[in-house]
Amino acid sequence: MAIDHPPQSAKAARPADLLALLDRLGVTHETVTHPPVFTVAESAELKASIPGLHTKNLFLKDKAGALWLICAEAHATIDLKALGKMLGASSRLSFASAETLFDRLGVTPGSVTLFALMNDRERAVRLVLDARLLQGSRVNFHPLSNDATTGVSPEGLRAFLRHTGHQPLVLAFDAQGAPARIDGWTGNLHVGADRFQD
Repeated sequence: MAIDHPPQSAKAARPADLLALLDRLGVTHETVTHPPVFTVAESAELKASIPGLHTKNLFLKDKAGALWLICAEAHATIDLKALGKMLGASSRLSFASAETLFDRLGVTPGSVTLFALMNDRERAVRLVLDARLLQGSRVNFHPLSNDATTGVSPEGLRAFLRHTGHQPLVLAFDAQGAPARIDGWTGNLHVGADRFQD
């Protein structure tokens, strides 16, 4: 498959490793290859041709070195000041360096994705998930490389996160980007305790 690039680090999974993992987990997935895209704006036309919800993924830090991966619907507004306060960040949230991104998640700028959590074996990165991503029939992320898009169901996403051990903080963002914690969820995901339950 065209997206099977060699890893830049011995510990970094390749796109083929991700797809094989999804297969092992029994997660139905579909991958579309395309020219590399680096921003939400660049990918607008491309996304129109791929069904499902599309995402933006922010890798953030505070001055104390805490790390967060924010995965939100592509058009969501996110108030980083309000989000940092809710998360208990030691300072205003800012983007982590490319070096930290690769060291922790094994991907490069432009390829930030929830699927990169498979490289965070130490679980040093905390996940914040936009509640909207759990409400559709399909959600799309880069499969560790920005020249493809992989779609899975919310149930498949949950199975992936259960495997990696990353328990998300699920938030709803209003039109101004202010976050609100979701204290309950209809279905198997009980967000109030930040736990996945079968």
